[in-house]
Amino acid sequence: MILVASGGLAFAEDAADPAAVKSEDGKYLDKEGNPTFKVTDGNVDWYTYSGYRRYHSECHVCHGPDGMGSTYAPALTDSVKTMSYSDFLGVVASGRKNGNSVMPALGDNQNVACYMDDLYIYLRARAHDAVGRTRPAKHEDKPDAYTKAESSCMGKN
Repeated sequence: MILVASGGLAFAEDAADPAAVKSEDGKYLDKEGNPTFKVTDGNVDWYTYSGYRRYHSECHVCHGPDGMGSTYAPALTDSVKTMSYSDFLGVVASGRKNGNSVMPALGDNQNVACYMDDLYIYLRARAHDAVGRTRPAKHEDKPDAYTKAESSCMGKN
């Protein structure tokens, strides 16, 4: 795999295979250990479902209702195909300026920071056409580990 530096971000020539190869406490991971989606017979994993909800509460106004971009902000479904997981986290947390376009830093926003994996997983599922444009009809139950991590991140412990 060849990495190319572009605008401070590393892009992979070929996107990593998003197939889930293992699960840790209800979170699916690809062969590289990055968070990914799992969709079986229309039933999505909890993180994809939560990512849909978080995306539509915080991101869709700029990036479009389905992650496919707008005149205001780029298509995130394209970005996650080539952007590394760590670069995605960095841009969401720290923001980025590209010409007249500005992605605000959202690392201090608990409604984003506590759900960055969920957002990444949902956008990755959208990018690979694993989920449609509408709210997933069926989803796995919320894992106990997720509930604990969410409570801790939100300061409820």
